[in-house]
Amino acid sequence: MAGSADRDANRALRARFDEVHGQYQQLRSGLDELQVRLAELRITERSDDGQVTATVGARGQLISVELHPSVYQARDAQALSRKITSTVQKATAAATASTQELVAGYLPANSGSLDFLRSGDFGSLLRRADAIMGHDGGRRA
Repeated sequence: MAGSADRDANRALRARFDEVHGQYQQLRSGLDELQVRLAELRITERSDDGQVTATVGARGQLISVELHPSVYQARDAQALSRKITSTVQKATAAATASTQELVAGYLPANSGSLDFLRSGDFGSLLRRADAIMGHDGGRRA
């Protein structure tokens, strides 16, 4: 009787292992593609008046700023500075959203990594692992 229970438990463990391993293999195979797609991601935004165009990459890093010749007519350096900053911020926000959307297609929905991308909360990176390991705020559950 005990031998039968052990075999059943082993089968269940093996099935769970196979499931987790399959998920890992799927995740791993998609990461190379994700890395390429993120490296190629470019987001371009324009100021409301079209005078400033900013292009950023997946991490929001500035790639280029283009100024329409009409920006020189106003001769207001502070206004131009604000317009450039605002346009770059708009492009960075759009890049963040696009990056989150791309990554969401490759990571499990309850992934701490995905939560971190959305919130910037480092604790989210560890919460799932803590739950699996039975930890609660650094204390053993």
